[in-house]
Amino acid sequence: MNIEALFSVKGKVVLVTGGSRGIGEMIATGFVQGGARVYISSRSSKACDEVAAKLTALGPGECISLPGDLQNLADLKGLVAELTKRETHLDVLVNNAGATWGAPIDSYPDAAFQKIMNLNVTRIFTLTQACLPLLRANASADSPSSVINIGSINGESVPGMETYAYSSSKAAVHHLTRHLASTLGKEHILVNAVAPGSFPSKMMAATLRDFGDEIIAKVPVGRVGTPEDVAGTCIYLASRAGQYTCGSVIVVDGGALHSSSKI
Repeated sequence: MNIEALFSVKGKVVLVTGGSRGIGEMIATGFVQGGARVYISSRSSKACDEVAAKLTALGPGECISLPGDLQNLADLKGLVAELTKRETHLDVLVNNAGATWGAPIDSYPDAAFQKIMNLNVTRIFTLTQACLPLLRANASADSPSSVINIGSINGESVPGMETYAYSSSKAAVHHLTRHLASTLGKEHILVNAVAPGSFPSKMMAATLRDFGDEIIAKVPVGRVGTPEDVAGTCIYLASRAGQYTCGSVIVVDGGALHSSSKI
């Protein structure tokens, strides 16, 4: 058994949404350093272009900017159309783009709830659906395509913060993953989810700044996640090593979810 080949993503074509920062950038970095050709999307063209140039310089793979606002259906369709012009197939789709909103239950805005659910759930389905021709194009029993949805441990247990739409959306992502897997697995498209715990992302920056010591104290391994932790999990799912994993939600949180003192 060749272990290097077992986890290889060299030459794969990858799309990472929300790839210009946070966990998305961590995942994109791992695939680029693994020799893949990685497309990243984000709302900010400038940020997308800058990160793509930075990651390409790391090599040995390549990173290409495909900016777009996935809340906007026209932007989503335009992104897929542009990807289709450039590539004959897509090996890996990482549905990472997402947002959160916190507010007391009595004043939680309806518009915010709708926005979070749309981006975090509906657009995962819409983008996966739009990418199916590319995902099907090169998929086979020996080399399946892969869809990796980024959920959260907040979709597995109730968080302490009043982020009602976020936790609900991530629980929906986990179940949508299972449902998609039951259909697309038959077409050699593996669908799985990664449920991260605490990582040093922009979304978590304020929480880690204010409660970092408390959060780390409740993580059995005694630290927050690193880029290698989340990128490694995604590379496993996208490589030969993960070809018998389909419909799973992999929790990557240092044991926090099952700790006796929850975050």
